[in-house]
Formats: sequence, C-alpha cells, structure tokens
Amino acid sequence: MAKGSINVSVENIFPLIKKFLYSDHEIFLRELISNGTDATLKLKHLTSIGESKSEYGNPQIEVKIDKEGKKLHIIDQGLGMTADEVEKYINQVAFSGAEEFLDKYKDSAKDSGIIGHFGLGFYSAFMVAEKVELITKSHKDEPAAHWACDGSPEFTLEAHDKADRGTEIILHIAEDSTEFLEDARISELLSKYNKFMPVPIKFGTKEVNDPDFTPATTTDKDGKETTEPHKQITVDNLINNPNPAWTKQPADLEAQNYKDFYHELYPTQFEEPLFNIHLNVDYPFNLTGILYFPKMSNDMQIQKDKIQLYQNQVFVTDNVEGIVPEFLTMLRGVIDSPDIPLNVSRSYLQADGAVKKISSYISRKVADKLKSLFNNNREDFEAKWNDIKIVIEYGMLSDEKFFEKADKFALYPTVDGAHYTYEELFNKIKANQTDKDGKLVVLYASNKDEQHSYIESAKGKGYEVLLLDSPIISHLIQKLESTKENITFARVDGDHINNLIKKDETTISKLDEDQTKVLDELLKEVIPSEKFMVQLEPMDSDASPFIITQPEFMRRMKEMQATGGGGMNMFGSMPEMHNLVVNTNSKLVNDILATEVKEDKERLINQSLDLARLSQGLLKGEELTNFIKRSYEILK
Repeated sequence: MAKGSINVSVENIFPLIKKFLYSDHEIFLRELISNGTDATLKLKHLTSIGESKSEYGNPQIEVKIDKEGKKLHIIDQGLGMTADEVEKYINQVAFSGAEEFLDKYKDSAKDSGIIGHFGLGFYSAFMVAEKVELITKSHKDEPAAHWACDGSPEFTLEAHDKADRGTEIILHIAEDSTEFLEDARISELLSKYNKFMPVPIKFGTKEVNDPDFTPATTTDKDGKETTEPHKQITVDNLINNPNPAWTKQPADLEAQNYKDFYHELYPTQFEEPLFNIHLNVDYPFNLTGILYFPKMSNDMQIQKDKIQLYQNQVFVTDNVEGIVPEFLTMLRGVIDSPDIPLNVSRSYLQADGAVKKISSYISRKVADKLKSLFNNNREDFEAKWNDIKIVIEYGMLSDEKFFEKADKFALYPTVDGAHYTYEELFNKIKANQTDKDGKLVVLYASNKDEQHSYIESAKGKGYEVLLLDSPIISHLIQKLESTKENITFARVDGDHINNLIKKDETTISKLDEDQTKVLDELLKEVIPSEKFMVQLEPMDSDASPFIITQPEFMRRMKEMQATGGGGMNMFGSMPEMHNLVVNTNSKLVNDILATEVKEDKERLINQSLDLARLSQGLLKGEELTNFIKRSYEILK
C-alpha cells in the first residue's frame, strides 16, 4: 500500500479563487472591508485589556477611487501588521488571523464582533484586480511593510515609510472589472453589504449646512426681511450606521425607533409596519434581530426574500430559507447571528443542527409575540387580522408547534365581521349546526359577493357563516378536520349544507308522491346529467326554486391542486360537476308541473336552471347568449 501527501499546486490557486471562490465578484469589497473591520475591532479589544499601547481614538475605514490610475483603495486604522505577520497571514493561503485571534483570546474576545473565519477574504481582491498592494504598519513599534503580488505565486515584501497605524490595500483593477472604478457602483455595494458595519465607513465627502453658523436676517426700508443662505461645509460622507437598532436592547428602544429603522431598511416602503418582534438570545446560541409584519397580500411569492441575514453586522444574503421558518419568510427585517454556519464564501447556509434550533426559536418567539398582542389588545389584533392571516395560516399548516400555539390566537371571522377563536366558534355553533351524523358543521364563504344568496339563506336559518378567503384555506381546513375531533367544514354553496337542511324536520314537501315522480322524470329529460346531479328537497317556500351547489370533495381537490398541494391530476381534466337542488315547495315548481304545454315546461326549467347558473358565474359564451335571447322572448 502506497502513502503520500497530496500536492496542491500554488500556480492553480489564483485562477481557482478568481473563478470559483465567490458566487459574485462584487463580494470582494465586502470581504476587504470586513478584514478592515476585524483589524479595528481587534485593536479595540487589545487596548481595552491593556495589551496595546496604541491610542484607539475614532478609527474609520475609507474607500477611495483613483479612476485615472485605475486603482481602488481600502484604508483602515486598525492594528496593522508587521512584516513577519504579513508573511504569516498573507503568504499562507487560508490562514485565518481572526480565527487565531479568537482562539488566543477566547474568553475575553468572544463578544468582540470579529468576523473572519476562513482566511480567504483577502484573496477575493484578485477576482477584480490584476495586481494587489498592501501597505501596513502595526500598532507595535515596528517598521511598516509593503507587499505586492500580480496574481502569480510570486510576491515582493519590503519596508515602507508609512507612519500611521493601519493597513491600506490598493487594487489595480483589471480591464474586465472597470465597473468597480465608478462611484455609483461602489456606493451601491457599500450600501448593500456594509450599511450596518460596526466601524464607520467613509466614501468621499458631501456638503452640509454648518451647524455652528447662524444665518443673519436683515430688513430693508420697506420692512421686508431677508435671511442669508446657510453656510455650507464639507464633511466626510459616512455611508453606514454602526449602531443599528437590532444591536440595542429592547428596553432602550421606543416604538418610533423601530419604525425609523424599518424605513432605514426599506427606504422605498411608505406604509408603516403593523408591528415588530425583537429577537435577542444568547443561549444556546447567539442571535439578535428585528422582524416586522408588513401588510400582506394573498400573493405569497411576491412577499418573500425581504429578510436580511447578517453575521456580526456583515450582510450575507436576503435568501433566509433554512434559518427562518418558511412561513415567516414573508416578513421583513434583520437577523444577525455569529453562530449561523456558512460556507467558505460566506454566501450560503450550511446544514447544521444549530440552524434547526435557530429556526425553532424564531417560530416560538413569533408565536409568543402574537399571543401577547392578542391578549393585550384583541380589538387591534382583530383589526389587523386580514393583513397578517396569511402568515399565521401558513404557519399552522407547516409548523406543528406553531399550530398548537396558534390555537389560542388564530381567528375565524364571520361574514358579519365578528371574530372567534376556535374554542369560541365551537361553543357558538355546537347547539345548532350538527349534521345527521352528529358532526359539527362549520359553514363558510370564500367570496361574500359571489355567494351572497347562499349566505343569506344560511343566515335566515340561524346558521353562523365564516368568511375564509385566503388562498390556502382548503389546506388549512383539511388540517383542522384531521386534528380537531368531530368537526367538518362546508362551504356555504357546497352540497354538505344539505345535511343541515335535511335535518330540519318541520319542512314537509307540498308535492305528493306522484307529483314528485313526475317532476323527477321531467327534470331528468331536460337537465344534462353529465353536468348536474338533480336532488329534490322540500325547503321554505320563499327559498330559491333552483339552487346549484358544488360537491365538497371535488371542489376541495381542485382548490388544493390550484394552490400546489395534494390532489390527483385527474381532477384537473374531469368535467365540472355540480348539484342542482330543486325546492319542491317553490311556487315556480308547482307552476312548472301545472303547465300543460311540454315546450313551455322545458323553457321554464331551462330559464330557472340558467338563473341558478348565472348566480354562480357558470353561464358563459353561447349559453349566456341563448339565455339573454330567451329572457327577451319571455318578456314579450
């Protein structure tokens, strides 16, 4: 058996870095600024524990463009490096100075906010630069060093006359990356990746009003006052907020602070968020953040990818699936955790037990907040229900623990604007809405306008009708029926409602057996059997003579299939099937039986059927044209 060491060719390292290390070349700026941030935070820690005699001061990171020289400069005022440290940290690929620092000061530096882990961030510079220079002076009393490399394995390292502490990285931008010499492009990247870095970042200057200047006001002979213009001064253009709201304690923030931060995150959003949830945990993992409930639409896909994931205030991604429960990806806000395992390019989440724990914690925290809002101000919670229900219903479907907690605050609104919890609903209808099998029947409408006549008919019988109109309601109903005992849901225009109507023994048919048989045969001759199942039912005389209902099972399968869940493909191609309930106590039905001319009987039946179809939106095309023509003939 042969043994040996795998030889990694250095000549191949840089092409691989340039092509494969990072998913987007623009990431280089984030990585280099992160390195500068680490250098600054390390210095802060060393000065705080007395291991550095350097004066910390008010350091910042500066980004400068030299368009004429085709160079980009990233300058920090951190702890810098000696020549020996350059040899150790720069010339050894994938040696992480941050990792070594955290290991050395693992007790005192665990909360220092240091970012780096893999030791590869510096080399991201070669994705956009044909040559990279590094000029650095350590916080220690040692000479400065100048390192340079053109992307080959060869480098130079020599002394330099730099007098100020810190590091300057100079990127000689390659021809295929000149976009990074444009102010607008760099400004865009700084805003995207470094907006909340913990060290101030300077990019250029700007003109502002002098705060120490008081404009003088003069009055002319006519008494007209004139105020001189404000004096303008030039100041550093700091592009980031080093102390964003999520890094603070909830007790130190007011409602307006949360709103201001929301608009800082989403400057183009003019609507205020409905409420926020502040996440703050340090065991068994570290996680902070703020989640906002915006007003929701029924289009779940449009809402996604609005939560920003940070690691020690460095932007990572806005695709947080995996770390945030899927049903909460429709929220907005920020999550920051140093414990989220990322791959080497700090771009993608890695599967890990900690991720599941974090996801479970976020779900539990959101459920607790919703319950608190419901208990503290139910009236306000009910007013916001339509704007948040899609998230809660989605959570009830996808997260078993959330489903259990939501039982205390999930609402079931009625068509009349009342809101019940499940327990309240059960107690409200248990005496009056049971079917022939003894099951509790929850009647609901999905569209108040389209199902108006059915709603009114049900309400006339003393039934409570819910308004459940979210796009995933079919799935939620199925879960409720499988979870709750002895209950079924029936849409108000569905066939299951007939079980409630049949239960009413006070309604007796006015037709005798022979008349009922004649009517049944007549209807079978006229009504197309491939589209309608005819049912003769004795109802109140003022109820509609012809009522179309849908088979509950078939309708549910189609709805679930339309929203991407369950169902068999065959239901998508099967013809539409409906029930036609004929009220045998209607005067019109009696008139049909009393009509002597067969053609007139058929015309009355077709007209009544088409009126029922029209009420359900089922009359279209040629059939609608024929109905209108027939209606005019009847009027004549």
